[in-house]
Amino acid sequence: MTPSTTQPDAQTLAELLALPDYVGRQPFDGRTLTVQDEVRRNLTRKLRAGERLFEGVVGYEETVIPQLINALLARQNFILLGLRGQAKSRILRAITSLLDEHVPVIAGMDFADDPLNPITAEGKERVEQEGGALPVRWVPRSERYVEKLATPDVTVADLIGDVDPIKAARLGTSLGDSRSMHFGLLPRANRGIFAVNELADLSPKVQVALFNILQEGDVQIKGFPVRLELDVMLVFSANPEDYTARGKIVTPLKDRIGSEIRTHYPRDVRQGMEITLQEADRQPDVQIPDFVAELIEEIAFQAREDGRIDRLSGVSQRLPISLMELAAANAERRSLVTGAAPVVRVSDIYAGLPAITGKMELEYEGELKGAENVAKELIRKAAGAVYGRRFASLSTAGLEEWFEQGNVFRFPQSGAAQDIATSLAEVPDLTDLTSAVAEGTDAELQASAAEFVLEGLYGRKKLSRAEELYAAPEPELKAGRGGRWN
Repeated sequence: MTPSTTQPDAQTLAELLALPDYVGRQPFDGRTLTVQDEVRRNLTRKLRAGERLFEGVVGYEETVIPQLINALLARQNFILLGLRGQAKSRILRAITSLLDEHVPVIAGMDFADDPLNPITAEGKERVEQEGGALPVRWVPRSERYVEKLATPDVTVADLIGDVDPIKAARLGTSLGDSRSMHFGLLPRANRGIFAVNELADLSPKVQVALFNILQEGDVQIKGFPVRLELDVMLVFSANPEDYTARGKIVTPLKDRIGSEIRTHYPRDVRQGMEITLQEADRQPDVQIPDFVAELIEEIAFQAREDGRIDRLSGVSQRLPISLMELAAANAERRSLVTGAAPVVRVSDIYAGLPAITGKMELEYEGELKGAENVAKELIRKAAGAVYGRRFASLSTAGLEEWFEQGNVFRFPQSGAAQDIATSLAEVPDLTDLTSAVAEGTDAELQASAAEFVLEGLYGRKKLSRAEELYAAPEPELKAGRGGRWN
Protein backbone atom coordinates (compact mmCIF):
# COMPACT_ATOMS: atom_id res chain seq x y z
CA MET A 1 0.00 0.00 0.00
CA THR A 2 1.46 3.37 -1.03
CA PRO A 3 0.83 6.17 1.46
CA SER A 4 -1.34 8.98 0.15
CA THR A 5 -0.07 12.55 0.42
CA THR A 6 -3.57 14.04 0.40
CA GLN A 7 -6.55 13.18 2.53
CA PRO A 8 -8.86 10.71 0.71
CA ASP A 9 -12.48 11.65 0.16
CA ALA A 10 -13.93 8.45 1.64
CA GLN A 11 -16.33 9.27 4.46
CA THR A 12 -17.85 5.81 5.09
CA LEU A 13 -16.57 2.27 5.35
CA ALA A 14 -18.09 1.42 1.95
CA GLU A 15 -16.29 4.38 0.31
CA LEU A 16 -13.08 3.39 2.09
CA LEU A 17 -13.26 -0.14 0.66
CA ALA A 18 -13.69 1.33 -2.82
CA LEU A 19 -10.36 3.17 -2.67
CA PRO A 20 -7.56 1.57 -4.75
CA ASP A 21 -5.43 0.84 -1.67
CA TYR A 22 -8.32 -0.94 0.06
CA VAL A 23 -9.97 -2.88 -2.78
CA GLY A 24 -10.41 -6.50 -1.76
CA ARG A 25 -10.24 -5.73 1.94
CA GLN A 26 -12.91 -6.68 4.45
CA PRO A 27 -13.40 -5.83 8.14
CA PHE A 28 -11.62 -8.18 10.55
CA ASP A 29 -9.41 -9.60 7.78
CA GLY A 30 -6.30 -8.89 9.88
CA ARG A 31 -4.41 -7.34 6.98
CA THR A 32 -3.94 -3.86 8.48
CA LEU A 33 -0.31 -2.87 8.89
CA THR A 34 0.87 -2.16 12.44
CA VAL A 35 2.45 1.19 13.21
CA GLN A 36 5.87 -0.48 13.27
CA ASP A 37 5.23 -2.00 9.85
CA GLU A 38 4.07 1.37 8.53
CA VAL A 39 7.19 3.12 9.84
CA ARG A 40 9.41 0.38 8.43
CA ARG A 41 7.79 0.61 4.99
CA ASN A 42 8.16 4.39 4.77
CA LEU A 43 11.70 4.27 6.18
CA THR A 44 12.68 1.66 3.59
CA ARG A 45 11.27 3.81 0.81
CA LYS A 46 13.16 6.92 2.03
CA LEU A 47 16.44 5.00 2.37
CA ARG A 48 16.17 3.63 -1.17
CA ALA A 49 15.39 7.11 -2.51
CA GLY A 50 18.29 8.65 -0.60
CA GLU A 51 16.00 11.10 1.19
CA ARG A 52 17.18 12.97 4.29
CA LEU A 53 15.94 11.46 7.53
CA PHE A 54 15.16 13.27 10.79
CA GLU A 55 15.38 16.85 9.55
CA GLY A 56 17.15 19.20 11.96
CA VAL A 57 19.03 16.48 13.85
CA VAL A 58 22.74 17.31 13.51
CA GLY A 59 25.84 15.41 14.62
CA TYR A 60 24.36 11.93 14.90
CA GLU A 61 24.88 10.80 11.30
CA GLU A 62 27.55 8.23 12.21
CA THR A 63 26.42 7.30 15.70
CA VAL A 64 22.80 7.61 16.86
CA ILE A 65 20.94 7.64 13.54
CA PRO A 66 22.30 4.29 12.24
CA GLN A 67 21.30 2.63 15.54
CA LEU A 68 17.88 4.30 15.37
CA ILE A 69 17.34 3.12 11.80
CA ASN A 70 18.25 -0.43 12.81
CA ALA A 71 15.74 -0.36 15.66
CA LEU A 72 12.98 0.94 13.36
CA LEU A 73 13.76 -1.61 10.65
CA ALA A 74 13.61 -4.33 13.32
CA ARG A 75 10.19 -3.00 14.44
CA GLN A 76 11.51 -2.48 17.98
CA ASN A 77 10.40 -0.12 20.70
CA PHE A 78 13.43 1.80 21.95
CA ILE A 79 14.75 4.23 24.54
CA LEU A 80 17.07 7.20 23.97
CA LEU A 81 19.44 7.47 26.90
CA GLY A 82 21.43 10.67 27.34
CA LEU A 83 22.03 13.87 29.27
CA ARG A 84 19.98 17.04 29.00
CA GLY A 85 20.00 18.96 25.76
CA GLN A 86 20.97 16.08 23.45
CA ALA A 87 17.97 16.33 21.08
CA LYS A 88 16.20 13.26 22.50
CA SER A 89 12.72 14.78 22.26
CA ARG A 90 13.43 16.20 18.81
CA ILE A 91 14.38 12.73 17.54
CA LEU A 92 11.24 11.14 19.00
CA ARG A 93 9.03 13.77 17.37
CA ALA A 94 10.88 13.39 14.05
CA ILE A 95 9.76 9.76 13.79
CA THR A 96 6.27 11.02 12.89
CA SER A 97 7.71 11.89 9.46
CA LEU A 98 7.83 8.13 8.83
CA LEU A 99 4.08 7.70 9.36
CA ASP A 100 1.56 7.78 6.52
CA GLU A 101 0.04 11.18 5.79
CA HIS A 102 -3.45 10.01 6.87
CA VAL A 103 -5.03 6.86 8.27
CA PRO A 104 -8.74 6.00 8.63
CA VAL A 105 -10.41 5.57 12.03
CA ILE A 106 -13.98 5.09 13.13
CA ALA A 107 -15.65 8.49 13.44
CA GLY A 108 -17.50 9.51 16.59
CA MET A 109 -15.17 7.74 19.05
CA ASP A 110 -12.61 9.19 21.45
CA PHE A 111 -10.43 6.17 20.64
CA ALA A 112 -8.60 5.82 17.32
CA ASP A 113 -10.08 2.48 16.30
CA ASP A 114 -9.31 0.98 12.90
CA PRO A 115 -12.55 0.46 10.92
CA LEU A 116 -11.07 -2.66 9.31
CA ASN A 117 -9.57 -4.10 12.46
CA PRO A 118 -11.33 -2.62 15.54
CA ILE A 119 -10.02 -3.64 18.95
CA THR A 120 -12.60 -2.11 21.29
CA ALA A 121 -15.96 -3.68 22.05
CA GLU A 122 -17.69 -0.49 20.89
CA GLY A 123 -15.75 -0.42 17.64
CA LYS A 124 -16.47 -4.07 16.84
CA GLU A 125 -20.15 -3.60 17.62
CA ARG A 126 -20.44 -0.54 15.39
CA VAL A 127 -18.72 -2.22 12.44
CA GLU A 128 -21.08 -5.19 12.69
CA GLN A 129 -24.22 -3.10 13.11
CA GLU A 130 -23.55 -0.21 10.71
CA GLY A 131 -21.62 -2.07 8.00
CA GLY A 132 -20.78 0.02 4.94
CA ALA A 133 -22.55 3.08 6.37
CA LEU A 134 -20.06 3.29 9.26
CA PRO A 135 -18.67 6.86 9.25
CA VAL A 136 -14.91 7.17 8.83
CA ARG A 137 -12.61 10.08 9.59
CA TRP A 138 -8.99 10.56 8.53
CA VAL A 139 -6.30 11.29 11.10
CA PRO A 140 -3.20 13.24 9.93
CA ARG A 141 0.23 12.09 11.05
CA SER A 142 0.62 15.18 13.25
CA GLU A 143 -2.19 13.89 15.49
CA ARG A 144 -0.73 10.40 15.79
CA TYR A 145 2.05 11.37 18.18
CA VAL A 146 1.28 11.54 21.90
CA GLU A 147 3.97 12.65 24.35
CA LYS A 148 3.94 12.49 28.13
CA LEU A 149 6.55 14.03 30.42
CA ALA A 150 6.95 11.55 33.26
CA THR A 151 6.65 12.83 36.81
CA PRO A 152 6.37 10.87 40.07
CA ASP A 153 2.69 11.80 40.43
CA VAL A 154 1.64 10.20 37.11
CA THR A 155 -0.76 7.33 37.82
CA VAL A 156 -1.79 4.17 36.01
CA ALA A 157 -5.16 5.83 35.40
CA ASP A 158 -3.42 8.74 33.64
CA LEU A 159 -1.53 6.50 31.26
CA ILE A 160 -3.69 3.36 30.93
CA GLY A 161 -7.16 4.24 32.16
CA ASP A 162 -9.68 3.67 34.95
CA VAL A 163 -13.11 2.20 35.61
CA ASP A 164 -15.91 4.67 34.94
CA PRO A 165 -18.91 3.63 37.11
CA ILE A 166 -21.19 6.24 35.53
CA LYS A 167 -20.37 4.93 32.06
CA ALA A 168 -20.97 1.36 33.23
CA ALA A 169 -24.36 2.31 34.70
CA ARG A 170 -25.37 4.17 31.54
CA LEU A 171 -24.44 1.23 29.31
CA GLY A 172 -25.74 -1.37 31.75
CA THR A 173 -22.43 -3.26 31.80
CA SER A 174 -20.33 -4.69 34.61
CA LEU A 175 -17.31 -2.83 35.91
CA GLY A 176 -15.09 -5.48 34.34
CA ASP A 177 -16.45 -4.83 30.84
CA SER A 178 -14.01 -2.92 28.65
CA ARG A 179 -16.88 -0.68 27.52
CA SER A 180 -17.05 0.77 31.05
CA MET A 181 -13.43 1.87 30.98
CA HIS A 182 -12.19 5.43 30.61
CA PHE A 183 -9.03 5.09 28.55
CA GLY A 184 -5.85 7.01 29.40
CA LEU A 185 -3.22 8.57 27.17
CA LEU A 186 -1.64 5.33 25.98
CA PRO A 187 -4.79 3.65 24.60
CA ARG A 188 -5.79 6.96 23.02
CA ALA A 189 -2.49 6.84 21.11
CA ASN A 190 -3.69 3.70 19.31
CA ARG A 191 -2.52 3.66 15.67
CA GLY A 192 0.23 6.11 16.55
CA ILE A 193 3.41 6.74 18.53
CA PHE A 194 3.39 7.13 22.31
CA ALA A 195 6.49 8.78 23.82
CA VAL A 196 7.41 8.98 27.49
CA ASN A 197 10.08 11.54 28.37
CA GLU A 198 12.21 11.01 31.51
CA LEU A 199 10.98 7.45 31.93
CA ALA A 200 12.88 6.89 35.19
CA ASP A 201 10.68 9.46 36.93
CA LEU A 202 7.63 7.21 36.67
CA SER A 203 6.79 5.25 39.80
CA PRO A 204 7.58 1.50 39.65
CA LYS A 205 3.85 0.69 39.67
CA VAL A 206 3.27 2.72 36.50
CA GLN A 207 6.36 1.24 34.86
CA VAL A 208 5.01 -2.25 35.54
CA ALA A 209 1.77 -1.30 33.80
CA LEU A 210 3.84 -0.14 30.81
CA PHE A 211 5.81 -3.35 30.46
CA ASN A 212 2.61 -5.38 30.57
CA ILE A 213 1.41 -3.36 27.60
CA LEU A 214 4.79 -3.75 25.91
CA GLN A 215 4.99 -7.50 26.27
CA GLU A 216 1.56 -9.03 26.76
CA GLY A 217 -0.79 -6.30 25.58
CA ASP A 218 -3.04 -6.50 28.63
CA VAL A 219 -3.33 -4.67 31.94
CA GLN A 220 -5.40 -4.82 35.08
CA ILE A 221 -7.50 -1.74 35.74
CA LYS A 222 -8.71 -1.66 39.33
CA GLY A 223 -8.32 -5.43 39.49
CA PHE A 224 -10.19 -6.14 36.25
CA PRO A 225 -8.18 -7.81 33.46
CA VAL A 226 -8.73 -5.90 30.23
CA ARG A 227 -7.23 -7.17 27.02
CA LEU A 228 -6.00 -4.27 24.90
CA GLU A 229 -4.51 -5.33 21.57
CA LEU A 230 -3.11 -1.87 21.05
CA ASP A 231 -1.40 -0.92 17.82
CA VAL A 232 1.06 1.61 19.15
CA MET A 233 4.79 2.23 18.96
CA LEU A 234 6.24 2.90 22.40
CA VAL A 235 9.35 5.08 22.56
CA PHE A 236 11.10 6.51 25.60
CA SER A 237 13.80 8.91 26.70
CA ALA A 238 15.70 9.07 29.97
CA ASN A 239 18.86 10.29 31.61
CA PRO A 240 21.47 7.65 32.44
CA GLU A 241 20.77 5.82 35.68
CA ASP A 242 24.00 7.00 37.24
CA TYR A 243 22.77 10.60 36.86
CA THR A 244 19.13 10.69 37.86
CA ALA A 245 18.56 10.67 41.59
CA ARG A 246 14.80 10.83 41.21
CA GLY A 247 14.21 7.22 40.25
CA LYS A 248 15.31 4.33 38.08
CA ILE A 249 13.92 2.20 35.30
CA VAL A 250 12.70 -1.11 36.69
CA THR A 251 14.60 -4.08 35.33
CA PRO A 252 11.63 -5.93 33.74
CA LEU A 253 10.75 -2.81 31.76
CA LYS A 254 14.34 -2.32 30.58
CA ASP A 255 14.39 -5.96 29.50
CA ARG A 256 11.29 -5.46 27.35
CA ILE A 257 12.56 -2.36 25.53
CA GLY A 258 14.10 -3.52 22.28
CA SER A 259 17.02 -1.08 21.90
CA GLU A 260 18.85 1.29 24.20
CA ILE A 261 20.37 4.06 22.10
CA ARG A 262 22.88 6.42 23.69
CA THR A 263 22.89 10.06 22.64
CA HIS A 264 25.79 12.45 23.10
CA TYR A 265 26.84 16.08 22.87
CA PRO A 266 28.49 17.38 19.66
CA ARG A 267 31.85 15.68 19.16
CA ASP A 268 33.59 18.81 17.83
CA VAL A 269 33.10 22.56 17.94
CA ARG A 270 32.16 22.90 14.26
CA GLN A 271 29.36 20.39 14.72
CA GLY A 272 28.13 22.28 17.76
CA MET A 273 28.26 25.59 15.85
CA GLU A 274 26.01 24.15 13.16
CA ILE A 275 23.45 23.13 15.77
CA THR A 276 23.60 26.45 17.61
CA LEU A 277 23.29 28.56 14.45
CA GLN A 278 20.36 26.40 13.37
CA GLU A 279 18.49 26.67 16.65
CA ALA A 280 19.27 30.17 17.92
CA ASP A 281 16.45 32.68 17.45
CA ARG A 282 17.88 36.05 16.45
CA GLN A 283 17.18 38.93 14.09
CA PRO A 284 18.50 38.16 10.59
CA ASP A 285 20.36 41.49 10.33
CA VAL A 286 22.54 40.73 13.38
CA GLN A 287 25.92 39.59 12.12
CA ILE A 288 27.87 37.00 14.09
CA PRO A 289 31.48 36.69 12.93
CA ASP A 290 32.69 33.12 12.60
CA PHE A 291 35.31 33.51 15.34
CA VAL A 292 32.64 34.81 17.74
CA ALA A 293 30.29 31.92 16.89
CA GLU A 294 33.16 29.51 17.56
CA LEU A 295 33.91 31.25 20.87
CA ILE A 296 30.28 30.87 21.96
CA GLU A 297 30.36 27.15 21.17
CA GLU A 298 33.76 26.64 22.79
CA ILE A 299 32.34 27.95 26.08
CA ALA A 300 30.01 24.92 26.23
CA PHE A 301 32.92 22.56 25.46
CA GLN A 302 35.02 24.16 28.21
CA ALA A 303 32.11 23.86 30.65
CA ARG A 304 31.74 20.13 29.94
CA GLU A 305 35.38 19.62 30.91
CA ASP A 306 35.47 21.94 33.93
CA GLY A 307 35.87 20.14 37.25
CA ARG A 308 33.77 22.76 39.06
CA ILE A 309 30.70 21.78 37.03
CA ASP A 310 28.77 18.57 37.62
CA ARG A 311 29.56 16.41 34.60
CA LEU A 312 26.89 13.85 35.35
CA SER A 313 24.17 16.47 35.04
CA GLY A 314 25.70 17.62 31.77
CA VAL A 315 25.95 21.01 30.09
CA SER A 316 23.03 21.29 27.70
CA GLN A 317 23.36 22.38 24.10
CA ARG A 318 20.83 25.00 25.12
CA LEU A 319 23.71 26.92 26.77
CA PRO A 320 25.38 28.11 23.54
CA ILE A 321 21.96 28.54 21.89
CA SER A 322 20.70 30.82 24.67
CA LEU A 323 24.07 32.60 24.85
CA MET A 324 24.04 33.34 21.14
CA GLU A 325 20.51 34.74 21.44
CA LEU A 326 21.46 37.06 24.31
CA ALA A 327 24.70 38.16 22.65
CA ALA A 328 22.82 38.95 19.44
CA ALA A 329 20.19 40.86 21.43
CA ASN A 330 22.89 42.96 23.14
CA ALA A 331 24.48 43.75 19.77
CA GLU A 332 21.04 44.77 18.50
CA ARG A 333 20.51 47.01 21.54
CA ARG A 334 23.85 48.74 20.88
CA SER A 335 22.88 49.15 17.23
CA LEU A 336 19.58 50.80 18.14
CA VAL A 337 21.43 53.34 20.30
CA THR A 338 24.38 54.09 18.00
CA GLY A 339 22.74 53.54 14.61
CA ALA A 340 25.60 51.26 13.49
CA ALA A 341 25.21 47.79 12.04
CA PRO A 342 24.64 45.11 14.72
CA VAL A 343 27.77 42.92 14.91
CA VAL A 344 28.35 40.65 17.91
CA ARG A 345 31.49 41.28 19.97
CA VAL A 346 33.13 39.56 22.93
CA SER A 347 31.58 42.13 25.27
CA ASP A 348 28.14 40.97 24.07
CA ILE A 349 29.05 37.47 25.23
CA TYR A 350 29.83 38.84 28.68
CA ALA A 351 26.43 40.53 28.59
CA GLY A 352 24.96 37.06 28.06
CA LEU A 353 26.25 35.65 31.36
CA PRO A 354 22.69 34.78 32.53
CA ALA A 355 22.53 32.21 29.73
CA ILE A 356 25.62 30.49 31.16
CA THR A 357 24.97 30.67 34.89
CA GLY A 358 21.47 29.24 34.51
CA LYS A 359 22.66 26.19 32.60
CA MET A 360 25.30 24.87 35.03
CA GLU A 361 25.02 22.58 38.04
CA LEU A 362 28.05 23.49 40.15
CA GLU A 363 30.10 21.20 42.37
CA TYR A 364 31.18 22.38 45.82
CA GLU A 365 34.27 24.17 44.50
CA GLY A 366 32.18 25.95 41.89
CA GLU A 367 29.64 27.03 44.50
CA LEU A 368 32.46 28.59 46.53
CA LYS A 369 33.75 30.42 43.48
CA GLY A 370 30.31 31.62 42.41
CA ALA A 371 28.46 30.90 39.18
CA GLU A 372 29.23 34.27 37.59
CA ASN A 373 32.96 34.01 38.28
CA VAL A 374 33.03 30.47 36.90
CA ALA A 375 31.20 31.67 33.78
CA LYS A 376 33.69 34.51 33.23
CA GLU A 377 36.59 32.08 33.53
CA LEU A 378 34.93 29.81 30.98
CA ILE A 379 34.74 32.73 28.54
CA ARG A 380 38.42 33.50 29.11
CA LYS A 381 39.50 29.90 28.58
CA ALA A 382 37.30 29.55 25.51
CA ALA A 383 38.71 32.75 23.98
CA GLY A 384 42.24 31.45 24.52
CA ALA A 385 41.39 28.10 22.96
CA VAL A 386 39.74 29.61 19.85
CA TYR A 387 42.50 32.17 19.39
CA GLY A 388 45.10 29.42 19.72
CA ARG A 389 43.39 27.24 17.09
CA ARG A 390 42.90 30.05 14.60
CA PHE A 391 45.61 32.65 15.06
CA ALA A 392 48.45 31.21 17.16
CA SER A 393 50.89 31.84 14.29
CA LEU A 394 50.33 35.61 14.39
CA SER A 395 53.22 37.53 15.98
CA THR A 396 52.17 39.51 19.05
CA ALA A 397 55.66 40.37 20.36
CA GLY A 398 55.36 44.13 19.72
CA LEU A 399 51.93 44.30 21.35
CA GLU A 400 53.04 42.31 24.40
CA GLU A 401 56.15 44.46 24.81
CA TRP A 402 54.01 47.62 24.80
CA PHE A 403 51.89 46.25 27.63
CA GLU A 404 54.98 45.02 29.50
CA GLN A 405 56.17 48.63 29.59
CA GLY A 406 53.25 49.41 31.88
CA ASN A 407 50.79 50.68 29.31
CA VAL A 408 47.07 50.02 29.73
CA PHE A 409 44.46 49.94 26.97
CA ARG A 410 40.83 50.69 27.60
CA PHE A 411 38.55 49.03 25.07
CA PRO A 412 35.35 51.11 24.84
CA GLN A 413 32.89 48.23 24.81
CA SER A 414 29.84 50.38 24.20
CA GLY A 415 31.58 52.95 22.04
CA ALA A 416 31.16 53.66 18.33
CA ALA A 417 33.28 51.61 15.96
CA GLN A 418 35.02 54.69 14.53
CA ASP A 419 36.16 55.73 18.02
CA ILE A 420 37.45 52.21 18.62
CA ALA A 421 39.39 52.28 15.35
CA THR A 422 41.12 55.48 16.46
CA SER A 423 42.00 53.93 19.82
CA LEU A 424 43.48 50.80 18.21
CA ALA A 425 46.24 52.87 16.64
CA GLU A 426 47.63 53.52 20.14
CA VAL A 427 48.70 49.87 20.54
CA PRO A 428 51.54 48.64 18.34
CA ASP A 429 50.57 45.85 15.90
CA LEU A 430 46.95 45.75 17.11
CA THR A 431 45.59 47.23 13.88
CA ASP A 432 47.49 44.65 11.80
CA LEU A 433 46.33 41.80 14.06
CA THR A 434 42.78 43.04 13.78
CA SER A 435 42.94 43.09 9.98
CA ALA A 436 44.27 39.52 9.98
CA VAL A 437 41.39 38.32 12.17
CA ALA A 438 38.49 40.38 10.79
CA GLU A 439 36.21 38.89 8.14
CA GLY A 440 35.79 42.23 6.36
CA THR A 441 36.78 45.89 6.36
CA ASP A 442 33.56 47.15 7.93
CA ALA A 443 34.26 49.23 11.05
CA GLU A 444 31.95 47.12 13.23
CA LEU A 445 33.65 43.89 12.12
CA GLN A 446 37.04 45.46 12.82
CA ALA A 447 35.89 46.44 16.32
CA SER A 448 34.67 42.90 16.97
CA ALA A 449 37.96 41.42 15.73
CA ALA A 450 40.03 43.80 17.85
CA GLU A 451 38.23 42.88 21.03
CA PHE A 452 38.55 39.20 20.16
CA VAL A 453 42.33 39.56 19.71
CA LEU A 454 42.69 41.17 23.14
CA GLU A 455 40.39 38.61 24.77
CA GLY A 456 42.25 35.77 23.07
CA LEU A 457 45.58 37.01 24.41
CA TYR A 458 43.99 37.37 27.82
CA GLY A 459 42.78 33.78 27.54
CA ARG A 460 46.29 32.66 26.63
CA LYS A 461 47.60 34.47 29.72
CA LYS A 462 49.56 37.01 27.70
CA LEU A 463 47.44 39.88 29.03
CA SER A 464 45.37 40.60 32.11
CA ARG A 465 41.89 42.07 32.10
CA ALA A 466 39.70 44.09 34.44
CA GLU A 467 36.36 45.10 32.96
CA GLU A 468 37.25 47.25 29.91
CA LEU A 469 40.97 47.52 30.77
CA TYR A 470 43.67 45.29 29.26
CA ALA A 471 47.15 45.32 30.76
CA ALA A 472 50.30 43.23 31.13
CA PRO A 473 49.70 39.84 32.74
CA GLU A 474 49.83 39.54 36.50
CA PRO A 475 52.84 37.64 37.90
CA GLU A 476 50.75 34.52 38.54
CA LEU A 477 49.54 34.60 34.91
CA LYS A 478 53.12 34.90 33.67
CA ALA A 479 54.05 31.88 35.72
CA GLY A 480 51.25 29.91 34.10
CA ARG A 481 52.35 30.51 30.51
CA GLY A 482 53.84 27.07 30.36
CA GLY A 483 50.30 25.62 30.56
CA ARG A 484 47.86 24.48 27.93
CA TRP A 485 47.67 27.71 25.87
CA ASN A 486 51.33 27.62 24.69
